[in-house]
Amino acid sequence: MTVPPQRTRLVKRRRYGFDLRSTALFFVFLAVVLIVLGLAARVAADTVEQRPAWVFVLGAIGVAGCLSLRRRMRVAGVARRAAAALDEAAREAAEELEAPPVPRRRAAAAEVVVDYDALTPEEFEEAIAALCERDGCSGVEVVGGAGDLGADVLAATPDGRRVVIQCKQYGETHRVGSQDLQRFGGTCFTVHEADVAVLVSTSDFTAPALEYAEQCGIVCVDGETLEAWTNGTGPLPWDMAPGVGAAGWETAGAEF
Repeated sequence: MTVPPQRTRLVKRRRYGFDLRSTALFFVFLAVVLIVLGLAARVAADTVEQRPAWVFVLGAIGVAGCLSLRRRMRVAGVARRAAAALDEAAREAAEELEAPPVPRRRAAAAEVVVDYDALTPEEFEEAIAALCERDGCSGVEVVGGAGDLGADVLAATPDGRRVVIQCKQYGETHRVGSQDLQRFGGTCFTVHEADVAVLVSTSDFTAPALEYAEQCGIVCVDGETLEAWTNGTGPLPWDMAPGVGAAGWETAGAEF
């Protein structure tokens, strides 16, 4: 009987040892990095010594950039939360009434709570834009800022009318005066070509301001009316507009 020869298993063993070449390359790389860092530190120190004002300017720019980014993120977050809350309330109201969601209507007052006084002016404009989107407007755009000529929010109503909204986030004791209305009335129709001009405020309006708004065809939304618009117990601002055409508004606005 012949016994087959047994195969010897070859096991490749990893050799551990000191690699002079790899160690040398590592220290060379480390030396280059240290030299570069030293040169950068020296250049920075010379720059600070020769032009100390640059350090202040660069630091101010960096701080301003960080603050601007943080503010934009905060505004965007508040707008998203407000829009989400309003959309959720609209969906619940549609389900309870077993009605189609278009045009989207608002829920009961207890279901939607927005503290407009706690928002920044930019966040307030974003919240008003979110209300317009919730209630069926298209092409909603926040344009408030320097050079806006009185327009903070632009939108188109479900029936195609152009809405121009100015937002006034005033305290309870600071009422919107006739000068505010006159400045808005001078641009909302002739410059922005509004079919419906709306001034939304968290406070109230003076009697002369309301009189001017009535003559020009501007819809005034005070704090109480804004709360009703938010929670669905009041009419939509563009449904409160006078029953005249855009040309009539432009003519009325141009007279004052």
